[in-house]
Amino acid sequence: MKTLWTPWRMEYILGKQEKGCIFDAAVDKKSDKKTLTVYRDQLVVVLLNRFPYANGHLLVSPARHVRDICDISADESLAIFQMIQHSVTVLRKHLQPDGFNIGLNLDKVAGAGLAEHLHFHIVPRWQGDHNYMTVLGEIRTIPQHLNKTFDMLLPDFQALHGKDT
Repeated sequence: MKTLWTPWRMEYILGKQEKGCIFDAAVDKKSDKKTLTVYRDQLVVVLLNRFPYANGHLLVSPARHVRDICDISADESLAIFQMIQHSVTVLRKHLQPDGFNIGLNLDKVAGAGLAEHLHFHIVPRWQGDHNYMTVLGEIRTIPQHLNKTFDMLLPDFQALHGKDT
Protein backbone atom coordinates (compact mmCIF):
# COMPACT_ATOMS: atom_id res chain seq x y z
CA MET A 1 0.00 0.00 0.00
CA LYS A 2 1.22 3.49 -0.85
CA THR A 3 0.73 6.45 1.45
CA LEU A 4 -0.56 9.75 0.14
CA TRP A 5 0.95 12.51 2.27
CA THR A 6 -0.94 15.81 2.42
CA PRO A 7 0.36 17.45 5.62
CA TRP A 8 -0.71 20.92 4.53
CA ARG A 9 -4.36 19.84 4.92
CA MET A 10 -3.98 19.23 8.66
CA GLU A 11 -4.62 22.93 9.36
CA TYR A 12 -7.98 22.59 7.62
CA ILE A 13 -8.88 19.29 9.30
CA LEU A 14 -8.15 20.72 12.75
CA GLY A 15 -10.10 23.87 11.95
CA LYS A 16 -7.10 26.13 12.47
CA GLN A 17 -7.63 29.44 10.79
CA GLU A 18 -5.51 32.55 10.67
CA LYS A 19 -6.88 35.51 12.56
CA GLY A 20 -8.62 38.08 10.45
CA CYS A 21 -10.08 37.79 7.01
CA ILE A 22 -8.02 36.12 4.29
CA PHE A 23 -9.27 38.67 1.76
CA ASP A 24 -8.18 41.57 3.95
CA ALA A 25 -4.59 40.31 4.32
CA ALA A 26 -1.77 41.95 2.37
CA VAL A 27 -3.96 44.95 1.49
CA ASP A 28 -0.90 47.01 0.60
CA LYS A 29 0.26 44.56 -2.08
CA LYS A 30 -0.99 43.80 -5.59
CA SER A 31 0.08 40.17 -5.10
CA ASP A 32 1.53 38.18 -2.21
CA LYS A 33 2.70 34.58 -2.24
CA LYS A 34 2.40 34.14 1.54
CA THR A 35 -1.34 34.92 1.45
CA LEU A 36 -1.74 33.34 -2.02
CA THR A 37 -3.05 36.66 -3.36
CA VAL A 38 -2.51 36.62 -7.12
CA TYR A 39 -4.30 39.93 -7.76
CA ARG A 40 -5.60 42.92 -5.83
CA ASP A 41 -6.85 46.33 -6.89
CA GLN A 42 -9.30 48.85 -5.41
CA LEU A 43 -12.36 46.73 -6.25
CA VAL A 44 -11.42 43.05 -6.43
CA VAL A 45 -9.12 40.42 -4.88
CA VAL A 46 -8.15 37.01 -6.29
CA LEU A 47 -6.63 34.29 -4.09
CA LEU A 48 -5.64 30.70 -4.63
CA ASN A 49 -7.71 28.58 -2.25
CA ARG A 50 -5.37 27.27 0.46
CA PHE A 51 -7.59 24.17 0.81
CA PRO A 52 -8.61 23.57 -2.82
CA TYR A 53 -11.19 21.20 -4.23
CA ALA A 54 -9.03 20.94 -7.36
CA ASN A 55 -5.75 22.31 -8.69
CA GLY A 56 -6.07 26.00 -9.59
CA HIS A 57 -9.11 26.62 -7.33
CA LEU A 58 -9.44 30.43 -7.16
CA LEU A 59 -11.46 32.71 -4.90
CA VAL A 60 -12.66 36.06 -6.26
CA SER A 61 -14.08 38.67 -3.89
CA PRO A 62 -14.75 42.36 -3.60
CA ALA A 63 -11.77 44.15 -2.03
CA ARG A 64 -14.18 45.82 0.38
CA HIS A 65 -15.16 43.64 3.31
CA VAL A 66 -18.80 42.87 2.51
CA ARG A 67 -20.95 39.90 3.54
CA ASP A 68 -24.00 39.99 1.27
CA ILE A 69 -24.30 40.04 -2.51
CA CYS A 70 -27.04 42.66 -2.21
CA ASP A 71 -24.56 45.06 -0.60
CA ILE A 72 -22.00 45.26 -3.42
CA SER A 73 -21.99 48.25 -5.72
CA ALA A 74 -22.54 48.14 -9.47
CA ASP A 75 -18.82 48.87 -9.99
CA GLU A 76 -17.85 46.01 -7.66
CA SER A 77 -20.28 43.66 -9.37
CA LEU A 78 -18.84 44.47 -12.80
CA ALA A 79 -15.24 44.18 -11.56
CA ILE A 80 -15.93 40.81 -9.93
CA PHE A 81 -17.61 39.36 -13.01
CA GLN A 82 -14.85 40.65 -15.31
CA MET A 83 -12.26 39.12 -12.97
CA ILE A 84 -14.10 35.79 -13.02
CA GLN A 85 -13.92 35.89 -16.83
CA HIS A 86 -10.20 36.78 -16.75
CA SER A 87 -9.54 34.02 -14.20
CA VAL A 88 -11.23 31.44 -16.41
CA THR A 89 -9.08 32.61 -19.35
CA VAL A 90 -5.88 32.29 -17.27
CA LEU A 91 -6.83 28.86 -15.91
CA ARG A 92 -7.69 27.60 -19.41
CA LYS A 93 -4.32 28.83 -20.67
CA HIS A 94 -2.25 27.14 -17.96
CA LEU A 95 -4.24 24.12 -16.79
CA GLN A 96 -6.44 23.19 -19.80
CA PRO A 97 -9.44 22.05 -17.72
CA ASP A 98 -12.43 20.42 -19.40
CA GLY A 99 -14.86 22.64 -17.51
CA PHE A 100 -15.43 24.76 -14.40
CA ASN A 101 -17.63 24.99 -11.35
CA ILE A 102 -18.19 28.69 -10.61
CA GLY A 103 -20.35 29.96 -7.79
CA LEU A 104 -20.71 31.26 -4.26
CA ASN A 105 -22.13 30.04 -1.01
CA LEU A 106 -24.03 32.87 0.65
CA ASP A 107 -23.85 32.45 4.44
CA LYS A 108 -22.85 29.51 6.63
CA VAL A 109 -26.07 27.54 6.16
CA ALA A 110 -25.36 27.53 2.41
CA GLY A 111 -21.87 26.15 2.95
CA ALA A 112 -19.76 29.31 3.16
CA GLY A 113 -16.62 28.51 5.12
CA LEU A 114 -15.91 32.23 5.40
CA ALA A 115 -19.35 33.83 5.43
CA GLU A 116 -18.13 37.26 6.58
CA HIS A 117 -16.57 38.17 3.22
CA LEU A 118 -18.48 37.41 0.03
CA HIS A 119 -16.42 35.39 -2.45
CA PHE A 120 -16.88 33.33 -5.59
CA HIS A 121 -15.21 29.98 -6.20
CA ILE A 122 -13.71 29.10 -9.58
CA VAL A 123 -12.91 25.38 -9.61
CA PRO A 124 -11.28 23.91 -12.72
CA ARG A 125 -12.60 20.45 -13.58
CA TRP A 126 -11.25 17.62 -15.71
CA GLN A 127 -13.02 14.56 -17.04
CA GLY A 128 -12.67 11.90 -14.33
CA ASP A 129 -10.81 14.26 -11.96
CA HIS A 130 -12.39 12.94 -8.78
CA ASN A 131 -11.68 9.25 -8.49
CA TYR A 132 -12.06 6.50 -5.93
CA MET A 133 -9.94 8.45 -3.41
CA THR A 134 -12.71 11.02 -3.06
CA VAL A 135 -15.52 8.48 -3.06
CA LEU A 136 -14.04 5.95 -0.64
CA GLY A 137 -11.55 7.87 1.43
CA GLU A 138 -12.98 11.38 1.37
CA ILE A 139 -9.56 12.50 0.13
CA ARG A 140 -8.83 14.75 -2.82
CA THR A 141 -5.58 14.57 -4.67
CA ILE A 142 -4.11 17.87 -5.86
CA PRO A 143 -1.38 17.18 -8.42
CA GLN A 144 0.49 20.49 -8.14
CA HIS A 145 1.81 22.36 -5.10
CA LEU A 146 0.09 25.68 -4.39
CA ASN A 147 3.35 27.63 -4.73
CA LYS A 148 3.94 26.25 -8.22
CA THR A 149 0.37 27.08 -9.26
CA PHE A 150 0.79 30.59 -7.79
CA ASP A 151 4.01 31.16 -9.77
CA MET A 152 2.40 29.89 -12.96
CA LEU A 153 -0.74 32.10 -12.74
CA LEU A 154 0.80 35.26 -11.26
CA PRO A 155 2.25 36.82 -14.46
CA ASP A 156 -1.17 36.80 -16.14
CA PHE A 157 -2.73 38.62 -13.20
CA GLN A 158 0.22 41.03 -12.86
CA ALA A 159 -0.32 41.99 -16.50
CA LEU A 160 -3.67 43.48 -15.46
CA HIS A 161 -1.91 46.05 -13.29
CA GLY A 162 -0.05 47.26 -16.38
CA LYS A 163 -3.43 48.04 -17.93
CA ASP A 164 -4.37 50.22 -14.91
CA THR A 165 -1.57 52.70 -15.43
